[in-house]
Amino acid sequence: MRYLILILALFVTPASAQQIPQSAADIQLSFVPVVKQAAPAVVNIYAKIVREVRRTPLQSDPFFERFFRDPLADRKPRVQNSLGSGVILSEDGIVVSNYHVVGMATDIRVVLNDRREFTARVLLGDEESDLAILKIDAPDDLPFLELRASDSVEVGELALAIGNPFGVGQTVSSGIVSGLARSGGTAGRGHGYFIQTDAPINPGNSGGALVDMAGRLIGVNTSILTRSGGSNGIGFAIPADLVAAFVAQSQEGRNSFERPWAGISGQPLDADMAATLGFDRSGGIIISGLHPASPFLQAGLAVGDVILAVGGQSVNTPSEMVYRMSVAGLEAQAEVTFSRQGEERTAKVALIAAPEEPSRDKITLPERSLFPGLTLARINPAVLSELNLSLEVEGVAVMDVGPFAVRAGLRTGDVLMEINGETLAHPDDAAKLLSGSVRRIEMIVQRGVRRITMRFRG
Repeated sequence: MRYLILILALFVTPASAQQIPQSAADIQLSFVPVVKQAAPAVVNIYAKIVREVRRTPLQSDPFFERFFRDPLADRKPRVQNSLGSGVILSEDGIVVSNYHVVGMATDIRVVLNDRREFTARVLLGDEESDLAILKIDAPDDLPFLELRASDSVEVGELALAIGNPFGVGQTVSSGIVSGLARSGGTAGRGHGYFIQTDAPINPGNSGGALVDMAGRLIGVNTSILTRSGGSNGIGFAIPADLVAAFVAQSQEGRNSFERPWAGISGQPLDADMAATLGFDRSGGIIISGLHPASPFLQAGLAVGDVILAVGGQSVNTPSEMVYRMSVAGLEAQAEVTFSRQGEERTAKVALIAAPEEPSRDKITLPERSLFPGLTLARINPAVLSELNLSLEVEGVAVMDVGPFAVRAGLRTGDVLMEINGETLAHPDDAAKLLSGSVRRIEMIVQRGVRRITMRFRG
């Protein structure tokens, strides 16, 4: 009798085969209904990136390039092809993919599951989160995936990864959600809050879909943790809630993603630190610094407080907190739970963009300067956020090195603190001291946690 039931199950009617699995037995029978629902909304993406490269490796070396007459004249364009996947999110052609697939592309082609092909343009991209929102001009009948609330996803759920690994064509792999709130990823691609899955994810799967058993998008596949170059069962997907925040900002007309600004510095409170400071437990983020314009400071938090949760969700790393603030969105308010001397408290924190106060007063040094084309700006919260600088840094920020300062060793994100012993507070101060009449320059530069002294002759 048991064998008869199994045989009958294999010959279910086409109508019943199209239904989403409703029980464990249905799931064990087949993933076909889920794939038929979700796969048409997952696309292949082919992108071309044109880069300028030097004709000889020596021209890329800061020392040897001085021996070439014109280092900018000996560049040649090189076309690189990028292969990845994407997910259609609306019937009018909004598509999400990874920034590392399409972020710098000059030509993007999106190929649907039914072989229709469209040209795409990037509406919004963000290298830090490794997400990009695309738009294709297509009839309003495109298949698309529904986004699932990320906080409803649980470890142990079945999940399918759909994409175009190695360019072999659309492929489906299965696994489970094996972890939440993962930080890091690989190769510097994004940081923050990831969904971990053991569904095999390989090169070309980037930007593809991680879906649940109802065919809803729970994450965008972005990277793997590997030592061999292949999938070893640890893949990372960007949660759907962050994707929704990107779509919202793209619809507002933004071309880059803007995160709410915290204006704080801090670190995870581990067990050793908790014991040293007299806390009864580890977990959370201990505040070590607050910018005067920080919305957390305005809400009453102070150095030494431990942030435990944002919006009712626990946070244990700065990247988790940034994720919680990002999905809440700009101009919202978040309820922050924190501990002060063992007492748990709450505060309403305004989620604001990094203020442009005081004005950055950006200038580009003229031809007669020692470093023509060097672009400098006064440091304010927006500049701190844009260049990922520490809250305490003082001086003048390098926004663009230009063609000459780069050969002297300066980098975008450097902070000029002193020139010839004079402290810098405004870009005009640096412009005067770097005028063409100056013959000897001694410059103190802050680069990350390092302080560097540079000496030049005009």
